[in-house]
Amino acid sequence: MSDNKPKKAESKYPVNMTETPFPMRGDLAKREPNWVKDWQEKKIYHRIRKAAAGRPKFVLHDGPPYANGDIHIGHAVNKVLKDMVVKARTLAGYDAPYVPGWDCHGMPIEIQIEKLHGKNLPTADVLTKARAYAHEQVERQKKDFIRLGVLGEWENPYLTMNYSNEADELRALGQLLEKGYVYRGLKPVNWCFDCGSALAEAEVEYQNKRDPAIDVGFAFHEFDKLAKAFDLPALPTQNGFIVIWTTTPWTIPSNQALNVHAEVKYALVQAERDGQPLLLILAQDLVESCLARYKLEGTTIGTCMGQDLAGISFKHPLHARDAFYDRLSPVYLADYVTTESGTGVVHSAPAYGQDDFISCKAHGLKDDEILKPVMGDGKYVSTLPLFGGMSIWDASKPICDALREAGALFELKMFDHSYMHCWRHKTPIVYRATSQWFAGMDAHPKDGGPTLRQTALKAIDETKFFPDWGQARLHGMIANRPDWTLSRQRQWGVPMAFFIHKETGDLHPRTPELLEQVAQLIEKNGIDAWLSLDPATLLGEDAAHYEKNKDTLDVWFDSGTTHQTVLRGSHKEQSAFPADLYLEGSDQHRGWFHSSLLTSSMLNGAAPYKALLTHGFVVDGEGKKMSKSIGNTVSPQDVSNKLGADILRLWVAATDYTGELSISDEILKRVTESYRRIRNTLRFLLANTSDFDAKANAVPVAEMLEIDRYALADMARLQADIAKHYESYEFHPVVSKLQNYCSEDLGGFYLDILKDRLYTSAVDSQQRRSAQTALWHITQSLLRLMSPMLSFTAEEAWAVFAGAEAYKASDETIFTQTWWELPAVADSEALLAKYTALRDVRTGVTKQLEDLRTSGAIGSSLQAELEIKASGEKYQLLASLDDDLKFVFITSQAKAVQVAAEADEAVAVAASAAAKCERCWHYRADVGAHADHPTLCGRCHSNLFGAGEKRKFA
Repeated sequence: MSDNKPKKAESKYPVNMTETPFPMRGDLAKREPNWVKDWQEKKIYHRIRKAAAGRPKFVLHDGPPYANGDIHIGHAVNKVLKDMVVKARTLAGYDAPYVPGWDCHGMPIEIQIEKLHGKNLPTADVLTKARAYAHEQVERQKKDFIRLGVLGEWENPYLTMNYSNEADELRALGQLLEKGYVYRGLKPVNWCFDCGSALAEAEVEYQNKRDPAIDVGFAFHEFDKLAKAFDLPALPTQNGFIVIWTTTPWTIPSNQALNVHAEVKYALVQAERDGQPLLLILAQDLVESCLARYKLEGTTIGTCMGQDLAGISFKHPLHARDAFYDRLSPVYLADYVTTESGTGVVHSAPAYGQDDFISCKAHGLKDDEILKPVMGDGKYVSTLPLFGGMSIWDASKPICDALREAGALFELKMFDHSYMHCWRHKTPIVYRATSQWFAGMDAHPKDGGPTLRQTALKAIDETKFFPDWGQARLHGMIANRPDWTLSRQRQWGVPMAFFIHKETGDLHPRTPELLEQVAQLIEKNGIDAWLSLDPATLLGEDAAHYEKNKDTLDVWFDSGTTHQTVLRGSHKEQSAFPADLYLEGSDQHRGWFHSSLLTSSMLNGAAPYKALLTHGFVVDGEGKKMSKSIGNTVSPQDVSNKLGADILRLWVAATDYTGELSISDEILKRVTESYRRIRNTLRFLLANTSDFDAKANAVPVAEMLEIDRYALADMARLQADIAKHYESYEFHPVVSKLQNYCSEDLGGFYLDILKDRLYTSAVDSQQRRSAQTALWHITQSLLRLMSPMLSFTAEEAWAVFAGAEAYKASDETIFTQTWWELPAVADSEALLAKYTALRDVRTGVTKQLEDLRTSGAIGSSLQAELEIKASGEKYQLLASLDDDLKFVFITSQAKAVQVAAEADEAVAVAASAAAKCERCWHYRADVGAHADHPTLCGRCHSNLFGAGEKRKFA
């Protein structure tokens, strides 16, 4: 910029030390908030949209964080990664909008409302308070995301609780129903007694739990059939039991069948208990371990295969205690029975086990015949004999006592095992058969097309994954998952707005049309409209026979349908379907990626994304999980307030996000160091181009000095390399290459050599302007390359560097720019090869000079006179630089001498006997050659008062 005049030096022979207002100290924590304010006031995001209009679109669809609690370091990683992708895609010439979103319905907010306002509030109040609470949380999180330098449509985000989104979500449900994917059925679902609701697969975690493991006998009933199965004329006694092993005593009252494996061999064992003869049926492989466990001795008197036991019935262990238990349990064959532990016989309570349910249904048990004595709060119904009203966990002991009294308990032992828990309450959950709405994984839609599972698996094959192991992970989850339970028993959620016949349970025949009418009401007044709706308004006289369904949609359905409600709904102008990229933490293979894939497979027959990127979780410096209780959390707010958001951004970029991301004060200290190196380089570039006007002063490439042309070729190579990394979302190589470039290529080589020419050549000489031309192009490129990561620093430098005209043309932000087009260098390959070889030689020579300096033989490298004896190509290389060779080694003299063979090569260094020039510090024989300027050398005299020295190479 024109007001940066060369610095007034004390000497009467000044050097060209130009200044820049870009300060050495970033002071990021203090100064970034001003940029944040500036970006918002100038509506920078919208300036970028204007500049990018008409370019090909790139849509990263934001996975919505949940509107509850302040953002943590994981949120920061996620948003910064997204911001870097969007900014890099914009630089690559795309129109890459970013619409942030929030997930707003669901249990955690309901729990907060309960905590704040107590239980049993009227539903209408819950909805009003939940909506207000979610809005408040969104505003808090939004402020912190914006502080991180993330640019987006913050004034118009998508919220799953926006009325239009709620309405479109209900419409999406209607489409799935019409297509034939949705059914209602009784089925064991993951049930949390604290939530009082079904849980999604993603809401289940495993923790250790201690339970009584029990061996329970089911008394013989069909004696003749058993004798025949074991190929005996008759049983030696009728006192016999088939024995099961279970860790859930609370399921015994609901037993309705027994399972054996068709191809496992079972033994009939004769033993004695309390002086009475006793028969037991056990898997043959387990006889020995079971008898030892029961402290019995016995002999096998017959064997048969599991298939021979099929259909034989046994008495319930508590049959003698109450008429309710006086029932039979038939044996069904099942593949899931193993002989790894237990007895090789499994007891089946179809209401409380996935496999049990499938097996009993397959053998003809009807929904209304399934026993379901456990209520939603974890207690038995009051009418259950012996155990009514007890909590299932408290009932374990009384059940075991009752079994013992009945002579049916063979062993009880406490057992530690990994067991399902609710991820919110950290309490044990159960499978519980309830009447729910499901999306069928293996049901064919009405049009006879492929099943949901088939469509989803095909979509996974057509999706790109970063890192690529994500593909197998998601594939495995979809291949094995049960039907999706869509319904939840909540208040704060999108209603499954069905009218159900009070007697038959059937949906109203006009359901599709009714759903659309309800959606229109919700569009005007939100989900409250369903709550306050009088059925008669829509149903007329039919209203007497129908009731409103009370279920809400699984919150994963809310976020899982945003490809419909946002990309093709509330924000369709800014978006495209399918999105180019979904980017979330690796837990979303079972969460948002999963639910989005299933809903889109049903609605569109394809995935809603072309590519999926996953990042790992943040851990501390020792690799430990972040946890408030250990006190090892790092908050993004703290880092921004102490070090600046650019330091946090640089940490995210520099860490390989495909694994765990480690953070600690020590790690951030290292990041701050590397930031300083980059900033110092920038400051040098800005200062040394501050009196350069590209229009007036640029030197055409063909006329530039050789090393300047090399520097352009080197930057072009780096830019192409980094652009490729950005394209495949690899950020840590970008950081290491930029750091390396600043410290080695620039600091350690090019700029080091350039200083003499920049400072001592005549201000407007071709030599100096050639160097500045290269630096100007390098800065244009470098600022763009770093802007996705160091957004605040790049913007600050751009404001200083661009110059009034270019700054105005950029609409006052670097983020409207695309990759810099560096001028083509005709012989770039040859130059890169030549200077790579030269740098090798220079490394060796510099080390020798350093040793001499340490020993005191020379003061600085400029005091040295260098003679390099070289042979063959090495000699040609050095000799080609002619008299400019000394500048490459930063010595006062350097010459290459040809020798015959590599064995004769050597470097000779002598301390100069010549005088030192006051201005350029070179030791030269011509210092004082001009009597009127006795302290100057010939070249400084020429640069200041004459035609200027001639340089060709360096």
